[in-house]
Amino acid sequence: MAIRFPRIANAKQVPRRAAEGSDVPKGYFAVYVGEDHKKRFVVPISYLKNPSFQELLSQAEEEFGFDHPMGGLTIPCREEVFISLTCSF
Repeated sequence: MAIRFPRIANAKQVPRRAAEGSDVPKGYFAVYVGEDHKKRFVVPISYLKNPSFQELLSQAEEEFGFDHPMGGLTIPCREEVFISLTCSF
């Protein structure tokens, strides 16, 4: 008898933590998430259509503007909040 676990989210849609300097596959983009220590995630471009993600982008624009020293898109929230939010898309 096998135990079956419910599927939490489609593996393609879960944000992946990415190593610094790694290439970003076509159809994805990199974001830096965190308050003090920033972690890099690679997320699907389809997230840009989601209203919750758009709200995060608005907050990022207010806090960091478009010229940020890390050179990438930075989301000003805790890593756990970001993962929880993006897993619900």
